[in-house]
Amino acid sequence: MSDLKTAFERAAHDVENLSERPGNEDLLRLYALYKQATEGDVSGDKPGFFDFVGTAKYEARAAVAGTPRDEAMRRYIELVDRFRN
Repeated sequence: MSDLKTAFERAAHDVENLSERPGNEDLLRLYALYKQATEGDVSGDKPGFFDFVGTAKYEARAAVAGTPRDEAMRRYIELVDRFRN
């Protein structure tokens, strides 16, 4: 397993045990980068207008669409590192 993938998996585990919960914008960024790194670009239709959470998640993923998986992993790790300290 590559060092990047190992660090990414560690960050994904650590994010569940942070001492403080990140704000909603940071949570959306974490979600989007994690999904980009593990699944790639968002697909499917954007959720309906009244699905506020689904729409926010879709838009967060769409914002990072096209980001290579390795770059998404690096950015995810960097973001988690900010919350570890």
